[in-house]
Amino acid sequence: MIKFLKAVVTEIKKVSWPTMPELLRKTAIVIFSVAIIMAFIYFVDLGISTVLRQMK
Repeated sequence: MIKFLKAVVTEIKKVSWPTMPELLRKTAIVIFSVAIIMAFIYFVDLGISTVLRQMK
């Protein structure tokens, strides 16, 4: 177990962590992408619901 934890620490030291500006930019991109996909799904659902209501 101790050997494993030492290996984990060694690997963590090799990780290239993002800078704060990179982190904020990538977070904004993800939030924007999710909002676009959410809006698309909402409008598709709204259209399908309208069509189904008209068919009754």
